[in-house]
Amino acid sequence: MAILRMSDIRKMSLEEKRKRLYELENELLRDWSLVKSGGALENPGRVREIRRSIARLKTAIREESE
Repeated sequence: MAILRMSDIRKMSLEEKRKRLYELENELLRDWSLVKSGGALENPGRVREIRRSIARLKTAIREESE
């Protein structure tokens, strides 16, 4: 998955935002479980990217609901 920019997120519908948020949260959980079980990630920077994308999506969803 590519980096999500706010301009791209704002173009999405609310349902698309929620779906992408769900996908990213699941991906983050998979990565965390891999690390906790003793495995190594291919790209450790990906976790940071996912966390930031989740924050951006949550911000956009909150803005839209106000």
